[in-house]
Amino acid sequence: MTGNIDAATGPLERRFLLDHPWDAARLLESIPPEQAAIALTRQRVEVLVPVWRRLMTPIATRLLCKLSDKRATELLSELLPNEAALLLASLPESDRDRYLSQMDTKIASDLKKLMSYPDQSAGRLMNPVDATFRMTTTVSEAINQLRELRTRNARSLFLVDDENRLTEKVSIQDIAVADPDDRLKDLAQPVTAYVNPLSSQDEVVELLERDRLADLPVVDLKGVLIGVIQHAALVETIQSDAAADILTMVGASKDERALSKPLFAVRRRLPWLQINLLTAFMAAAVVGLFENTIAQFTALAVLLPVVAGQSGNAGAQALAVTMRGLALREISTRQGFQVMFKELNVGLVNGLAVAVTCGVGVFFWSGSLGLVLVIMLSMVLAMVAAGFAGAVVPIVLTKLGQDPAVASSIVLTTVTDIAGFFSFLGIATLLSSML
Repeated sequence: MTGNIDAATGPLERRFLLDHPWDAARLLESIPPEQAAIALTRQRVEVLVPVWRRLMTPIATRLLCKLSDKRATELLSELLPNEAALLLASLPESDRDRYLSQMDTKIASDLKKLMSYPDQSAGRLMNPVDATFRMTTTVSEAINQLRELRTRNARSLFLVDDENRLTEKVSIQDIAVADPDDRLKDLAQPVTAYVNPLSSQDEVVELLERDRLADLPVVDLKGVLIGVIQHAALVETIQSDAAADILTMVGASKDERALSKPLFAVRRRLPWLQINLLTAFMAAAVVGLFENTIAQFTALAVLLPVVAGQSGNAGAQALAVTMRGLALREISTRQGFQVMFKELNVGLVNGLAVAVTCGVGVFFWSGSLGLVLVIMLSMVLAMVAAGFAGAVVPIVLTKLGQDPAVASSIVLTTVTDIAGFFSFLGIATLLSSML
């Protein structure tokens, strides 16, 4: 009976890994690596590849080390070169050298070259070219070469001259409908964009989005084609970065998942909570400056959270829109003034609209025209300041070479709280004779 169960387990696991790679990756991340490795060793390497691409890098490297060297090198060889290079770069040097020594010589050479490029550069994002073609190559010859190489990810065939410099490209779709005897030069299209291996990821994203490219060639200083960046691989990288940015904006770790260990989550979150506590004391100190005013007019204490809450929400909206614009390359830091003035105007209009609504409510609650005037004026000032901060903070951090996702929300909360408290209590102090 036990034998029958074991015989059925393997096919069921295989089906699950192939049909639900995202769910499988989440499950593998939630169980001990030793237990996960036992299940993985029962499956063929090609079954593991889709799941490995969806694992967090730290988990993927830990699981890799739990596999046998033969199994690990087979898996690394099946992954796309840029994916394998990322895993190898995360390993200790001794483990990295051991795996590379057991790989095919060409694959190992390509991976070493990829790992030599800076992080988030075109060289790290590209995959080495499987094959290049001459202008005189026929369609049938090109198809036979692709079949021999078992190339699956290519969207274009790149043509080179006698010195192997990139000249033109041919779309796979054009080859599929062409006559076998047609030459590639008759189907060729100009190469509209390319990068060098040291180009930044930002530049790569801008080119791919601007020209709507399916792939982007990477050439060296002599114009020789050395690699291709696939659009799908880049989109996956951007999505991963965006998801990490969402976590870091609220002080969580990029490596934390819903089922991470509690102590792991505490270690990643607590330092940011402590920093946030310090900024909260700064906001409290502003309130302390107007202690006498609050003691004299207790209604101010009731309305204080209203102003701070509205300015915080307005700032968060401006921050989210600006962060998205920077992440998707809709804007650059050069357009900072345009974004700032836009958010100032939005804050002013929204502030006036909210101030009128708030003023009506306060009048019916308190019957004090002085209190109405105080909250309306402070609401407008606080929301203008919040919109300004929401736009400026991420742009300034980006300009300074810092990650805006890490500190933007904490800086914004501090600014909106202080602006809201100071405007409300400051105006109340100035107009105390009307209260």
